[in-house]
Amino acid sequence: MTDTDCRNQTDVMEFILLGFRDLLDLQIFLFLVFLVIYVTTVAANTLIVVLVVIDRHLHTPMYFLLGNLSCLETCSICIILPRMLANLLTGDRTISVSGCFTQLYVYGFLVGTECYLLAAMSYDQYLAICKPLHYSIFMNPRFCLQLAAGSWLNGCLAPAIFLFFLSQLIFCGPNKIDLFYCDSIPLMELSCSDTHLVILLDFILACVFTLPPFLLTLTSYACIIATILRIPSTTGKQRAFSTCSSHLIVVTVFYGTLMIVYLLPKSDTLRELNKVVSLCYTVLIPLVNPLIYSLRNREVKEALSKAIRKCGFHKTMQRL
Repeated sequence: MTDTDCRNQTDVMEFILLGFRDLLDLQIFLFLVFLVIYVTTVAANTLIVVLVVIDRHLHTPMYFLLGNLSCLETCSICIILPRMLANLLTGDRTISVSGCFTQLYVYGFLVGTECYLLAAMSYDQYLAICKPLHYSIFMNPRFCLQLAAGSWLNGCLAPAIFLFFLSQLIFCGPNKIDLFYCDSIPLMELSCSDTHLVILLDFILACVFTLPPFLLTLTSYACIIATILRIPSTTGKQRAFSTCSSHLIVVTVFYGTLMIVYLLPKSDTLRELNKVVSLCYTVLIPLVNPLIYSLRNREVKEALSKAIRKCGFHKTMQRL
């Protein structure tokens, strides 16, 4: 269909997020499950941010970056889950075109920022393990602030460029997205316009903005593993690996699900699998990350227990 033919038809004013349309009998159950996940995720990530702010022992570059990551995960879950919860509760699966584009931009911005934050955290781990004598020189507060600010800035550029070109496409036909959120590939599939250039732009932007932080993360951990293997004692190896194991798990889960979601063939047979992986990628990762850092990190657990003791002390004083 040509662009002229499209303009002669009525433009699409809203999209329909099909989501869990095949599970109509489980809508209330799914609503309760995702509500618990939403509340737990926001509470856990907010708790980490608060601990990083109030505990002076966590005023280090690694925990400053972790606080940024937790803030990002809170924003990420708030972009996807509230609308999903409303859809499950009311049955209204529509979303306006502007709302869909806004969700696409903000979520793309957060995903891009997370790539850079994880790269910055892996570089921090590299300096701590491979260059411990130079750590305080390179990872000073000013440079750490620049890393965080640069991560947020770089994260917003690619989706802004992509969204500008996506908004030039014409949507005049089907308006059903077989997902529970707005994603770039399903949107381009719905367009009546020629999308070859936009698809090419999407690929170029992904390579330019996502590949560098991924390669930096990969290189950092290659150097870290090589350094750990050269440590003669088993105790030294275990101690060195324990300092970066939490972040390594987070990186593996993040990039693993990211690659499955966007590199998995978009065939009908794999559509349901892609939807499940997308669910893990958008909903479960923001929940898992704070649990990994809190359960596997001694400093975070000590800060949490200290905060709990202080709260208990204040309550006792108030009763007296």
